Amino acid sequence: MLRLLDQKQSVALDCQSTNVFDMPDSASILLVDDDRHLVESMAHWLRETSHEVETAATLDQAKAALRQGQFDLVITDLRLEAEDGFELIAYTRQNYPDSSVLVVTGYATPETAVQAVRAGAFDLLTKPLIDDELTLAIQRAVAQSEISKENALLREQLDRRTGLENVLSHDYRMLKIFDVIDSVADAKASVLLTGENGTGKSMIARAIHARSARRSGPFVEVACGALPDTLLESELFGHVSGAFTGANRDRAGKFQLADGGTLFLDEIATATPAMQVKLLRVLQEFQFEPLGGTVTESVDTRVILATNEDLTKSVMEGAFRQDLFYRINVINIVLPSLRERVGDIPLLIEHFLREASETCGRQIDGFDSTAMSALQSYSWPGNVRQLENVVERAVLLSRDEGLTMEDLPPEISGHSTSELGGGMTNTLPMQTLPDEIDGKTLREALEGPEREIILQALRLHHWNRASTADALDINRTTLYKKMKRLGLDDPRLQFV
Repeated sequence: MLRLLDQKQSVALDCQSTNVFDMPDSASILLVDDDRHLVESMAHWLRETSHEVETAATLDQAKAALRQGQFDLVITDLRLEAEDGFELIAYTRQNYPDSSVLVVTGYATPETAVQAVRAGAFDLLTKPLIDDELTLAIQRAVAQSEISKENALLREQLDRRTGLENVLSHDYRMLKIFDVIDSVADAKASVLLTGENGTGKSMIARAIHARSARRSGPFVEVACGALPDTLLESELFGHVSGAFTGANRDRAGKFQLADGGTLFLDEIATATPAMQVKLLRVLQEFQFEPLGGTVTESVDTRVILATNEDLTKSVMEGAFRQDLFYRINVINIVLPSLRERVGDIPLLIEHFLREASETCGRQIDGFDSTAMSALQSYSWPGNVRQLENVVERAVLLSRDEGLTMEDLPPEISGHSTSELGGGMTNTLPMQTLPDEIDGKTLREALEGPEREIILQALRLHHWNRASTADALDINRTTLYKKMKRLGLDDPRLQFV
């Protein structure tokens, strides 16, 4: 039987002996001790039992070895001539947490053991050592090292999904976007998200924030198209008391509220030329004055912008400033439409079905093959948002656990040519049509029917503007402008 005596005695080797415990699979071990004879003897024995061993006699040698290679286990004495072995324990745990540390000493006390464990040692053994005792300690230490590596791998896998939990896709275009998100998450540069309505621009913006070093800071979202120019300026930059009628106190703007975090400006193409000038300055200098104020404010805010319009075309037409476009178009992420990634439709349907079923407290088995085929064949002008609404509608209205073509809206089932969805017809009540058009422009003559269509759609979708815009197959900005022009932006209409 092998017995390791104290550091001043020789080590007898009996390679023919049978240990009570099986040795672990080959492990990479760094052996640190200032007793050359002991180190050589122990290293020889460990190599005979299939381990890879490097040796070191001093603290500097041990640190150099750790920097050059990966070790499953560090076995060290607490006394390295004039150096302190505790320093090596702390150094290893701090810089190489996947490497377990096993302490072997001839001067152990209860206080020493406690101190070693607090410093990060996995275990402490006293000399002289018995082979089975050392074998078991190595087994346990290496197992701990493997657990640490597995935990690190799991953390890495979870980190990859942080912020992307709700972005479901196995389409190669979206997978490339996930890689881009990782690359730009910590960049200070502005990010421009482009894509059709409902493609998930807001969700991607949140994912970039969640995967950045700013994740602990605020995420502030502003729908630029929903606010007139005067209100947008106050919303973004804040105002001081007395800046306008009703401004009874100072109010911080969204740039200030997002300080240390991320500001998401949706529908940036709707910004007026005057607002574009102000945005250009703040994106260049991250400085601004609140509305009505004279004191310059500075912020540390990461800005993400989004649009469903072709800004290049807007620049050529003079509707969008060229210098602002170049400022915000540093990193451009183009989100594909749902019809470009048809393979994701079953995955998304399954997710939305599960959510809707849980919300409604119902057991839904899913769509039959005919309905699923229709869902995959549809063009989805409202993209993922429209798909979610369709699935939710089917779950709410279905009387059975299985969903069929009868549970789909007419524009998908083909039972009607209506594109308004949600059971709306394409026939308007006659009283909504003008009796005559003499003396009216075409626009004026069409305002009555247009207002009635939009009003019906708003009521049907419980005044949810996003859902209404999808049902009418127009973008949200267009809807907001029409509502304002037709007098439908009065909140009191919701209660009529």
